[in-house]
Amino acid sequence: MDKYFCNPCGYTYDPAVGDPEHGIAPGTAFEDLPDDWVCPNCGIDKSMFMKVIEGM
Repeated sequence: MDKYFCNPCGYTYDPAVGDPEHGIAPGTAFEDLPDDWVCPNCGIDKSMFMKVIEGM
């Protein structure tokens, strides 16, 4: 599963870890996050996240 990077603050959502503090279980793909999920660091919505391209 792909990781996603929060452009404004630098937080990386890793689906292997999830976001347990906000009820997101490990193994949850970014695409499967609820529509109202926001960055746990800065509170921005999912539209500001970019897919991490490995090896670049």
